[in-house]
Amino acid sequence: MHLSHSARLAICIMRDVIRQALRCQRFVLVGVSLWVGVPGLGHAQALPPTVAQALKAAGIPLSAVSVRVEALDHARSKPLSHNAGLAMNPASTMKLLTTAAALELLGPAYRWKTTVYLNAPLRDEVLNGDVLIKGQGDPKLDYEAYWMLLRELRLRGLRDIRGDLVIDRSAFADTESDPARFDGDELRPYNVLPDALLINYKSLRFLFSPDTARGVARVAVQPRPPGYEITQQPRLVNEANCPDGRVFRDRLKPVFNTQPRASASFSGQYVITCGDRDVHVALFSPNDYAAGITRELWNEMGGVWTGRVREARVPTEARVFYVHESPPLAEIVRDINKFSNNVMARQLFLTVGVIGTDIPAQAHLSQQQIKQWLQSKSIGAPELVMENGAGLSRIERISANTLTQLLHTAWKSPVMPEFVSSLPLVAVDGTMRKRLKNDAVAGRAHIKTGLLNDVRAMAGYALDREDRRHSVVMIINHPNAVNAQAAMDALLAWVHQGQ
Repeated sequence: MHLSHSARLAICIMRDVIRQALRCQRFVLVGVSLWVGVPGLGHAQALPPTVAQALKAAGIPLSAVSVRVEALDHARSKPLSHNAGLAMNPASTMKLLTTAAALELLGPAYRWKTTVYLNAPLRDEVLNGDVLIKGQGDPKLDYEAYWMLLRELRLRGLRDIRGDLVIDRSAFADTESDPARFDGDELRPYNVLPDALLINYKSLRFLFSPDTARGVARVAVQPRPPGYEITQQPRLVNEANCPDGRVFRDRLKPVFNTQPRASASFSGQYVITCGDRDVHVALFSPNDYAAGITRELWNEMGGVWTGRVREARVPTEARVFYVHESPPLAEIVRDINKFSNNVMARQLFLTVGVIGTDIPAQAHLSQQQIKQWLQSKSIGAPELVMENGAGLSRIERISANTLTQLLHTAWKSPVMPEFVSSLPLVAVDGTMRKRLKNDAVAGRAHIKTGLLNDVRAMAGYALDREDRRHSVVMIINHPNAVNAQAAMDALLAWVHQGQ
């Protein structure tokens, strides 16, 4: 059969289109369409039967699952790889990239400094001027740390402040303003926005304790700004099981007010079998929160202050009065990964982008810095999308292949001990403390978890029964991902059995 030149050309073009289609698949997730190359598509190793069965029972198709398991310190077996090149939403496993890069770029002994200045002479414990505090993004300036900072000011002879508390937040660029943007709940502490002077995660802790004599749960709040009121306490009810999570909070029927007076009321029910429980709420603006916690603690220390909180840059003539240092980065990273602290991760992410500069921290600078660090480690990561480095995002993307390369690179790093020990230990601590309690893998895997609506993920290291170590990555993006725990546990158990 003789074909014209145009016909032969058309056939060649169609052949190339088909080849390209075989190399790529269209992947749609959370309303975002991506074209991603899938290495080895059509040659993926079958998932272990126990994992495949658990996924089927959960109503999760294999096309929504990405897995890679690879030997770390031996070459005994072929890696398990299923859709490992897909660009997936990793939820909090993105923290592994942020913390691994930070440990190398900043060093495990890095500390954030919060500097206190005075703009007038201190005479006889009286300051006829302002106290100025310049933050550098300390992720752990929590209640205890801020108490210690103020205590140091008292020890240095300051008692009566007759000016204002002036906060310099210029170390972070002011690029975000809506804490409700992620999920519409601005009161959730995980939605607190980055802040160069982030005091106690800007959160109030409401502690509930059953008072059987009065038939209510007594409510205490910390910190408790002067004048803060609890107008109603929840009534006690007898039930066998204590509700958890959102159900626990919703049954309290909380109402939080900042105007005309700051107050909270709980008109709902409190299950007596819950014992002592707490709820954390990010209620106030950064300046109002700083004013409330400072006034409370300063008064408790015998100090005097009737001024206000305002923002301004520290003038050049102000003199340094005290410098507070954060815990070392190795400790910060442990808190971030063990307990999946989004706020701390975002503070760290911004810090990484401005190492050794006076430039205000911005997300795009951190994105560039981390991508350059990956390139220096020969990790291409073409699919990588970072927004805030914490995984609290609808648009962040990474593949199981890239996470595996990251885990192998981190294992060879000089800061490997700090990185690995920051990951939750299965059945022991962190976000894995309640998982696989009675399984043989308990205590034998360091696994970071990730959880969002439609997303479940895990990544880390696991020992098999012959004490050989493997990197393990599993990411699921699907509306039924909430049912994925059994499949993930099955994969860890399979790795422990030695493949």
